[in-house]
Amino acid sequence: MHMKNSILFIALGLLTAACGNSNKPQKASTDAVFNEASADTSQTSDKGVPAITWVKVMHDFGKITQGEKAEYSFKFTNTGSGQLLISNAVATCGCTVPQYSKEPINPGESGFIKVIFDSEKRLDRFEKSITITSNTSPAETVLYITGMVIPKPEEQERIMNQ
Repeated sequence: MHMKNSILFIALGLLTAACGNSNKPQKASTDAVFNEASADTSQTSDKGVPAITWVKVMHDFGKITQGEKAEYSFKFTNTGSGQLLISNAVATCGCTVPQYSKEPINPGESGFIKVIFDSEKRLDRFEKSITITSNTSPAETVLYITGMVIPKPEEQERIMNQ
């Protein structure tokens, strides 16, 4: 039993060392800023603070046939007092593609994030998330799409005839 505890202790020590625990401060990544205008802090500092208000943050496509490309536009309004800038929109997988305007959205104006879900290589229930990054506080909002991908009619017939 003593030997087992010693091996466990050594394994934990090696694991901790392998994780690269170091006391060096990490630099923040700037990879997430794809909209150059969003990096300009003068857009918000003296002109107010933007705020994003979504009509809804989740959409259920219901049943869609395999191979179908389902689209939905998440609508929002800038309810703040400064220009709103969307700097990034990232989905959890390549089957979901978000599209957004790179133009600033003035207070009181509306916009949308269009999401296209490609069901070609999918079957059954799905839930995907899309993370939107903007110059608001908080800077990130997560949108969700859900639904059920059913087989193509010819595939359903083949399954039923087996």
